[in-house]
Amino acid sequence: MSGYNKWIFGSLGFALTGTPIGAVVGFALGALMDGAKGAAPVRQPGQGGPQYRQGPSTGSDLAISLVVLTAAVMKADGKPTHGELGHVRRFFVQQFGPQHSAELLRVLRDVLKREIPLRDVCLQIRSHLSHPERLQVMHYLIGLAHADGMIHMAERRVLERIAADMGISDKDLASLDAMFRGPSIASAYTVLEVDPKASDEEVKKAYRRMAMKHHPDRVAHMGEEVQKAAAEKFKKVQEAWERVERERGIK
Repeated sequence: MSGYNKWIFGSLGFALTGTPIGAVVGFALGALMDGAKGAAPVRQPGQGGPQYRQGPSTGSDLAISLVVLTAAVMKADGKPTHGELGHVRRFFVQQFGPQHSAELLRVLRDVLKREIPLRDVCLQIRSHLSHPERLQVMHYLIGLAHADGMIHMAERRVLERIAADMGISDKDLASLDAMFRGPSIASAYTVLEVDPKASDEEVKKAYRRMAMKHHPDRVAHMGEEVQKAAAEKFKKVQEAWERVERERGIK
C-alpha cells in the first residue's frame, strides 16, 4: 500500500461515519484505492458492512476537515488565487510534511470540482471534533481568507456560515479574525474577548481564560503537527495581552 493510503486511512473512520464528508472525498479516495495493491475495499456510507469508529479524532481527521473546508472557502469568491494556493501549500507542508502535503493537495484538487454540502459537512465536523479542534480549523480558514491581503464579502459570509454550523460563537470568530489584523490596541482587546472599558482584574481574567482556551495542549492528542498550528494561535493571545498590559501599565 502506498504512503498515501497508509496515512489517509487514518481519516476513513471519521470521513465515512456520516455521508457528507464521505460523499465529498469518497470518490477521490476510491480512485486512489483502485491502484493500491492489497488494500481493503473502501465501503461508502449506506453500503452496509462494518461500522467505522466514532472515537477521538486524530491529526488525519483534522486534515480531511481542512481539505473540504479549504475548498469551500476557495470557491466562495470564484477561482482559487495564487495567494490562496500558496497559503494552503505552505500550511500543509509545515503541518503535515512534504509527502503528506502533496497527497492532501491531490485530494483538494478533486474536491474543488465537487459541490460541497457545507452545512452537512460542518455539522459532521462539529459532532466529531472538540471545541478546541474546531477553533483550530476556524483559525486556519480565516488565515486562508486573509491570504490575498483582504477578505472578500463572499468569503466572510462563508466563514460566518461555517462558524455558526460548527458551533463557534461570534466572539470566538471575532477574536480569531483579529489575530490576522495589524497590531493595535483595539484588535488586542478583541483577541482577548474583553471590553476596553473593563477593569484591570477583568482583563487579567480574560487573558487567563483565553490562554487556557487556546493552549496547544488542548490539541496535544492530535499530534505534534497540529500543536505547531495551535502554538501560533496561542502566541497571538500572548501578544495581545502584552500589548494591553503595556498600554494600561499593569504590573
